[in-house]
Amino acid sequence: MADPGKDQVRPPYRYSPIVEREPLRWPDDARVAFYLGLNVEHFAIDRPSTSIFSGTAHLVPDAYNYGWRDYGVRVGIWRMMELLDDLGMCPSVLLNAEVCRHYPQIIEEGTKRGWRWVAHGVDNSTFHADFGSDELEREVLEEIFATLEGATGTRPQGWLGPALTETFSTPRLLAELGASYVLDWCSDDQPFPLSVADGKRMISVPYAVELNDIPLFLIKGYTGGEFYQLVVDALEQLCRDGRNGGRVMCVAVHPFLINQPGYHRYLEEALRYVAEHEGVWVTTSDAIADHYLEHYYDDANARLAKDAGDERARQ
Repeated sequence: MADPGKDQVRPPYRYSPIVEREPLRWPDDARVAFYLGLNVEHFAIDRPSTSIFSGTAHLVPDAYNYGWRDYGVRVGIWRMMELLDDLGMCPSVLLNAEVCRHYPQIIEEGTKRGWRWVAHGVDNSTFHADFGSDELEREVLEEIFATLEGATGTRPQGWLGPALTETFSTPRLLAELGASYVLDWCSDDQPFPLSVADGKRMISVPYAVELNDIPLFLIKGYTGGEFYQLVVDALEQLCRDGRNGGRVMCVAVHPFLINQPGYHRYLEEALRYVAEHEGVWVTTSDAIADHYLEHYYDDANARLAKDAGDERARQ
């Protein structure tokens, strides 16, 4: 058995049962804060990545899978844009820095629409890992944020690592760069404080690994109709839970998948259901983070600090 007196490797947050927290309230007493996590990504042609057919994933070039992924920025994103315009819905765009260089038309049109940009690594063929030093990781993060700010005119407030990857230093380095939240830790239905040094503030905002088109369609084999029903069922459950304190719901999507012709209508039906549902605040991850930081962060962080002190006293 490990010695409880020794330091152990921990996630960047402490245990906090949702039933022991101060009830969280959203604007207009909404029970659920909903945002669409729209992944807009660039993939290297000479490296394997998300694939619909594994048999050719090792080949260079891999026309089968690269072409399927490339559909997202050539066709899918524009079908998505039309839908979001129709719904009046602003997404949280999880944006690879390389998108700014390769597909500037997407940045231009998204900026016109006031989309919210979330930093999402360099590209989605490169995991945010194995830097070897904080100095190198800081340089990479600085370049990503500078690229996105230069292209969009706004500095990202949030971060999602490619394939939700980060290092133990990432939250602290992001806080030093002025960011306020990360989406990588999908362990809760509410935002919560992350542990960073030097008095900086950093929180986790819930993202989606279950309500995410890649695992649903590629791993679990969902149909479009089953995707729609899962969104409906999740929203109804979270609205029931929200009687005891507000919840967050994210649907995470990729235009090379969900905006394929055979799936798109089910996304449209799901988003319309969400938008028309009573007690739902349709918003962005930025706005969710801002609300939590303004109204709940200080008290939650103080309670966690007290719990940490009590734990040290017991050891």
